[in-house]
Amino acid sequence: MNAPLPTRRDEAWRYADLKALEPVWAKLTGPEQITVPAGETVSRQIAELPVIDGVGMIDLDVTIGDKATFILHVLAHNADYGRIHVKATLGNGSHFELGGAILGSGKQTLEIVTETIHAEPNATSNQVVRSVLADTATGSFLGRINVARHAQKTDAAQSVKSMLLDRGATANAKPELEIFADDVKCAHGATVGELDKQALFYMASRGIDSVTAKKLMLQAFIADAFVSLEDDAARDGIEGKALEVLEGLS
Repeated sequence: MNAPLPTRRDEAWRYADLKALEPVWAKLTGPEQITVPAGETVSRQIAELPVIDGVGMIDLDVTIGDKATFILHVLAHNADYGRIHVKATLGNGSHFELGGAILGSGKQTLEIVTETIHAEPNATSNQVVRSVLADTATGSFLGRINVARHAQKTDAAQSVKSMLLDRGATANAKPELEIFADDVKCAHGATVGELDKQALFYMASRGIDSVTAKKLMLQAFIADAFVSLEDDAARDGIEGKALEVLEGLS
C-alpha cells in the first residue's frame, strides 16, 4: 500500500490496532475490486482472514449493477488484529446483504467496517452483525450509509448486537447515516449485553446443564448473522466454523 498509515483521526480507524498494523502496512495490497453485472446475483463467504504477522485484512470495493444483488457473509476470528472493510456502491434497484460475526478472545482486536453508498434510486441494503467477545478482546462495527440526493426509495437497515462473556471485553458500534434524499427508509439498532441469566435459569430448571445452555444460547445468537445465506451447504460451512470458534470462547 502506498497510502500513509491511517491515524485515529480517521473515524474508520478509530478502534483499530494501529501498532499491530504498522509493521505489515507496506505488505498489504489495495482493495479487491468486485463488479456484479446488472440483474445478476453474486454470493461470497469468508470464514477466515488471510493473516500476515498476526494481522488479517480483507478489503473489498464492490459495485452492484442495476437490479443486481451482492450477498456477503464473513467471520472475523483468526487474527491478533483483524479487519474486514467493505465498500458497496449500489445501482438502481440493487441489493446489498451482509451477515457478519466477530468472535474474539484473549487480547484480539477485530472489526467489520462498511461503507454503503446508495448512489441510485430503489436500492436496498441489510446488514446484520453479531459479536461474542471474551477475556479482554475488542470487537467493533463501524457502518456508514450514504444516500445520494436523487436516490429516492432507498431502504437501508443495520442490526448490530454484541455479547460480552467477560467484564474485560469491549464492544463498539458506530452506525452513521448521511442522507440527502427525502423519500427513504434508514434504520439501525445496536445493543451490547450479557447472556440472559433468567433464560439460563429456565434452561437449568428443565434439566439442561449450564455449559450446554450457554452453548445453545450463543449458537442461536450467532446464527442470526447467517440466516440470509440460502445455500444450505455454504451456511453449514461458515456456521460450523463459527461454532468451532465458539467452543474455544465459552
